[in-house]
Amino acid sequence: MKKTIYSVFGAAALLALTPSCTKNFEALNIDPNLIEKVTPGSLLTPTIYGMSTYFTVRSYDFTWQLMQVGLPNPSVQLGLHRYDVTETAGNGTWNTCYRWLRNIREMQNAADVYGQPMYRAVAFTLQAYITGILTDSFGDVPFSEALQAEEGVSQPKFDTQAEIYTQLIANLEEANTIYAGEGIMDGNDLLYDNDQTKWQKFNNSLLMRLLLRVSKRSEFDSYNRIQNMINNPETYPIFEGNADAALVTITGNPPYNYAWARRQDYVNFEAMSSFFVDLLNNLEDPRRPLFMTEASEMVDGEPQRIGYKGIPSAHSGDASQFNYSPSTPNGNLMIYDAIGTPIKEVIMGYAEVEFIKAEVALHHGDLEASEAAYKKGVEAAITQWNGGEIPADYFENETAAFDGTLERIMTQKYLGLFFNDYQQWFEYRRTGYPVLPKTEYMLHDGVMPTRFMYHNDVRRFNPQNYQIAADRIGGDDVMTKVWWEK
Repeated sequence: MKKTIYSVFGAAALLALTPSCTKNFEALNIDPNLIEKVTPGSLLTPTIYGMSTYFTVRSYDFTWQLMQVGLPNPSVQLGLHRYDVTETAGNGTWNTCYRWLRNIREMQNAADVYGQPMYRAVAFTLQAYITGILTDSFGDVPFSEALQAEEGVSQPKFDTQAEIYTQLIANLEEANTIYAGEGIMDGNDLLYDNDQTKWQKFNNSLLMRLLLRVSKRSEFDSYNRIQNMINNPETYPIFEGNADAALVTITGNPPYNYAWARRQDYVNFEAMSSFFVDLLNNLEDPRRPLFMTEASEMVDGEPQRIGYKGIPSAHSGDASQFNYSPSTPNGNLMIYDAIGTPIKEVIMGYAEVEFIKAEVALHHGDLEASEAAYKKGVEAAITQWNGGEIPADYFENETAAFDGTLERIMTQKYLGLFFNDYQQWFEYRRTGYPVLPKTEYMLHDGVMPTRFMYHNDVRRFNPQNYQIAADRIGGDDVMTKVWWEK
């Protein structure tokens, strides 16, 4: 194999769009990704670490604000929590996804050269994970012709989202068959330590996610296909507990540094949102001390704790209206003072699988199965985090008890998708849940933005295909709905 060193280069947005050379990439900014000889296993951990860490930060910077989990404090005007999604808001997502999709393309090629089909399956799984985020964020994107500059494709076409989902689902089906066979994985695997059984469970759990995402499109027959998977666990093994989940353990020891270099960058100048805090308070939820600090107010010149209390998202901007210090993120969740203490970054949790099962059962009118899966999902979402324990009487709370509605399932799923890239945003766009409060200070009349605008460089360097895609989706605007929403 040729010598290759993988990296993001200066104009990373052009990875999928303009001529580039895979022979001499710049060095990656994380040591384990310095690869002198490309074998399929050598590309795995850099991709996992790069994606999980980037989207952990993006969940905090982007999803928290749109989905009323947290917000900058102070925040005088505009900002994402007021639905101010700028035309460059998705540039980093575009760059990052194509950066790591290039690694996956090389993994596929290397798997074929070295005769290691398990890595072809892993490449399909990771391709679906990353491309799913990419297309759910933008809609139609370069896919079938992307990353083929060496083959002479400098201006790739944009595949429709329907075409992309069809291919990703087919690839995951093929990967499931490969995982069920014989093969070896011998590289460094930060996620599953080369356990192909767990990779197969992740693959099929991801297949459930993708099928549910397109459930409004009748041609995919999503609910019946997911039910078939549930009914055939030997053919389609899926997550059965948090031990199976795609949770990346990060110790903070170089080269696997925490997502934030400094604790104050995560904790300071951020408040928890009233909607998120009040929801957890009403549930008497044990995740509160794991996720946040208590609020305080001054009494006789001394700060006194007043329990968990946030500030409203999309408020007027006048901080004087808050006569208390709101709850802030708990630094220990994501960055410990003592380096070496493990934290978890979420690619896909077990709880999501149970919430999918709950929704499918509800769709089919099986309330008993729906309730059982709902309760398993809630418990998994709580115990997934270090120190998380579910009280024996949790479901005796009227707010937590299963009530046979999609809203109840999706509200708990929203909590379960905490710190999981953009999944809260995607699922809100699919279902409209949870119901988020609106204020007069939100842009777009309080209607949630539904996509990122395409990278500026796409318009410059691939104008014809850009215009075709923009016209086809209904305009390159943050309020244009993607295909699976329609």
